[in-house]
Amino acid sequence: MSWQTVLGFEVHIELGTNTKMFCACPADHFGKAPNTQVCPVCLGLPGALPVPNATAIEWCIKLGLSLGCEVNLFSKFDRKNYFYPDLPKGYQISQYDIPFCKDGQLLGHKITRVHLEEDTGKLQHQASETLIDFNRSGVPLVEVVTEADFADSTDSDRFLKELQQIVRTLGISTADMEKGSMRLEANISIRHPGDPLPNYKIEVKNVNSFRFIKKAIDFEVARQTQIRQAGQIPVQETRGFKEASGETVSQRVKEEANDYRYFPEPDIPPLEFTKEQIEIWRRELPELPAQVRQELISKYQLSPHYAVIISADPNMLAEFMKNPVKPTADALVNKRPVQTTAFIPVDKKIVEKILVANPRAVEDLKAGKQQALFFLIGQIKKQVGNVDVTLTQKLINEIL
Repeated sequence: MSWQTVLGFEVHIELGTNTKMFCACPADHFGKAPNTQVCPVCLGLPGALPVPNATAIEWCIKLGLSLGCEVNLFSKFDRKNYFYPDLPKGYQISQYDIPFCKDGQLLGHKITRVHLEEDTGKLQHQASETLIDFNRSGVPLVEVVTEADFADSTDSDRFLKELQQIVRTLGISTADMEKGSMRLEANISIRHPGDPLPNYKIEVKNVNSFRFIKKAIDFEVARQTQIRQAGQIPVQETRGFKEASGETVSQRVKEEANDYRYFPEPDIPPLEFTKEQIEIWRRELPELPAQVRQELISKYQLSPHYAVIISADPNMLAEFMKNPVKPTADALVNKRPVQTTAFIPVDKKIVEKILVANPRAVEDLKAGKQQALFFLIGQIKKQVGNVDVTLTQKLINEIL
């Protein structure tokens, strides 16, 4: 009898805020000298009290809204208790039963929750000793948790890349996996088609590339298939991925939720939001990748293939919008120089006329929606012809 993959994800995304989640230390830790961006709060010293980062909370909720989630108007932080060298307090401030966001979807896959927590320190293994750098400790970390509804690693690859693109479009994180600002964890098991969910799962943690997570999933499915075909059940555990060999390796027996002894964080009061506040944040969202792709296809008659490539690269998209015609798209996708033509001078008065005639686009632009800028420039082009986009953008900004 054949085997069916049961696959879900936990994706951790470091937010690009100026300061950490619960203190005023700088959050940009990459490449900094070890243990130079720390304080009593992120070191977990006795008596130090956490103060939540309001920007991190807003960005977490905006990501949830972008994923179609319901926002809990009442939420709270919880203590997740475990003892590990990179966690100086002996617990992590996270969220358990009332996350900020829940029940969303992306590309047909269910998002269970989107919650906010603090990152841990970073272990550095050198020969026979292990060093700890606490610069990363306390950095705001969003966790996106999915249902186990992925068919295979190819199915999941498209989902994970779309999530990264959404995060970058929102501007809340670089989502750079090489620097650890986006880390992938896969929960993997197998079953016979039609059987209930297995009573075990293997978690492959902290994989830092799309290519490696795909290899880790494929290896783990093959490994579990051999075990199940021999009539045994795989040990529920956390495993790592060895890039050199392409194999997963055992790290530790996986904990259950009750092992963490969750309880409400006593030093941070519960948080309440109004429906009006959530709607303000919803209106501030930029056009998401799917919307941009649809516009490239419907408005500019690009093929779906071109739309995916161009929308995935902000620089390529900006270059295309300077002269949004198919030859420009051909040149960008095929890495050929874009042909330029003489520009027609823009009268500052014409720009004012277009802005007055399109108040909705002006409001969208003020709210940070860049596609509104492209729309306004397009209207100006209809009036005068092929204009210098950079100069026209400058004129629009000066008038506004």
